[in-house]
Amino acid sequence: MTRIAIVQSAYIPWRGYFDMIGSVDAFILYDDVQYTTGDWRNRNRIRTSNGPKWLTLPVQKKHRLQRRICDVEVSDAGWGGDHWNKLEQSYRKAPAFEETARWLRPLYETEETNLSRINCSFLTAICSFLGIKTPLGWSWDYEKSGDRSERVLALCRAAGADTYVSGPAAKGYLDVGLFESAGVSVEWFSYDRLEPYPQIHGGFEQAVSIVDLLFNCGPQARDHLPSLRRTEV
Repeated sequence: MTRIAIVQSAYIPWRGYFDMIGSVDAFILYDDVQYTTGDWRNRNRIRTSNGPKWLTLPVQKKHRLQRRICDVEVSDAGWGGDHWNKLEQSYRKAPAFEETARWLRPLYETEETNLSRINCSFLTAICSFLGIKTPLGWSWDYEKSGDRSERVLALCRAAGADTYVSGPAAKGYLDVGLFESAGVSVEWFSYDRLEPYPQIHGGFEQAVSIVDLLFNCGPQARDHLPSLRRTEV
């Protein structure tokens, strides 16, 4: 059985995103679709001593309504230094800050300007640190056509999947019958098994970037991803 997930890329996404990657055999970044503003494509939240704060990649605004995610470019070359300074200010007292900074900080020194590729560089590095071996691919490497459900089904079939793992938000629009008639089962991924982990700044906040988990827990971060615990020998 080959299980596949197809999700738009996101900037340093929350740990649930990585839990899904770790649960499947292949993960396709679905970035040749419409870019949406005010979404997770170019921003995420971190914890600070004053509460959650946004880190946002500044993107060019021209032709916003016509752009695909994979066509979006950042508009300010200084975003990396700005973001790292904010991360250091927020997490320098976290238990695993120094260890995590050794491999995470160089990613913020990139000269890459394409949003999709910036996102992928972070996803790849974080997966490597967590020991997630699921291959990441691009949606434009496969032929597809039709409406939303038909395009996703075409990706599944082209990638040789017999099970499509989807986030629960797609329940409102995904044509499950279309998949079943094509011999591809649909599985709804659940985030219910994500439990609190130690965080600085007091209390616990779930809806933050995975960098919060990395700075707080270091190599033990994988212990807080249920899909990785299940695959351990």
